[in-house]
Amino acid sequence: MDSAEYERKIAARFAAFDQDGNGYIDREDFSAAARAVLAEFGTTARSDRGQAVFAGAEAFWQGMAGIADVDGDQRVTREEFVTGAAKRLRDNPHRFAEIARPFLHAVLAVAGADGAGTTPEAAARVLRVLGTPAELAGAVAAGLDTDGDGLIAEDEVLAAFAAYCGVEAPDAL
Repeated sequence: MDSAEYERKIAARFAAFDQDGNGYIDREDFSAAARAVLAEFGTTARSDRGQAVFAGAEAFWQGMAGIADVDGDQRVTREEFVTGAAKRLRDNPHRFAEIARPFLHAVLAVAGADGAGTTPEAAARVLRVLGTPAELAGAVAAGLDTDGDGLIAEDEVLAAFAAYCGVEAPDAL
């Protein structure tokens, strides 16, 4: 991968986290993602599942801030993301994905069927509200069902998230 491709991928990862597009990632981006998922599935924030989504979003934010918020201002700039989070993504995407586990687990519970996983259709709804273009969400969600059982399990989501986050840096960087 050349440096232009690497930069494009990092920019896409940053934009995915910067839900409001204000140029930095902060707690509100994670809260906005939680609210969007809950609204999509008609789940109230005060319900047990709603509280789990917000707690997962907070844990995800804390993990992101812990590895990338270098100056401690409670927001991650693109530069901090590239030098902090992107390095962790590149070095160990599976460990980075573990930061997201509480949020992903809670989202699957909201979108899923009794803890067994969620359907590709429900996963596509989640992806759309989190910013994936509608024309891609269905195909991406269908690809998450790696064992072909018709349900997307937490381990399948975590593996896909780690793969998405795993951006190899070109040798020149």
